[in-house]
Amino acid sequence: MLDAILLVALVLASVLTVMTARVLRAAIALAVTSAVLAVVMFRLGSPFAGVFELSVCAGLIPAILISVIGLTRRLGPEGLAARRIERLKRYWYLPVLLIIAAVILSQVNLRVDHMVQPITPEADPRTVLWNLRHLDLLGQIVVLLGGAFAVVVLLKELRNER
Repeated sequence: MLDAILLVALVLASVLTVMTARVLRAAIALAVTSAVLAVVMFRLGSPFAGVFELSVCAGLIPAILISVIGLTRRLGPEGLAARRIERLKRYWYLPVLLIIAAVILSQVNLRVDHMVQPITPEADPRTVLWNLRHLDLLGQIVVLLGGAFAVVVLLKELRNER
């Protein structure tokens, strides 16, 4: 019964996260979604995944989102149109790079079976993360660097506006 309640709460919080029009409410709903998912992970017997979900996805990410929301200011329709035109001029080449990367990656035969190895239940999580799951670790590093880059760009824009 508790599992069904948790899954319904997870679905409702997820829907609220993506359907709300206000960014601050979406960030708070995301934190609630991640907290409920962490409880589900604990109940499924995956405490390490639950701890990561609770600390990073329910704690750190919403805190960063809420602080960034607090740093930004609302623009009117004219300001949004001017910003859109400026960004199109500045970043026109990014879709071209994405298409080129997609074509190159579709032509390269990547074998990931040697990078992602099966895990036994009695394996130590530290050994698994550092020695067996290199592709997962690389993905986490890319996400963290992308977030850091986004914060630097946002703070640089805020400094230039003042």
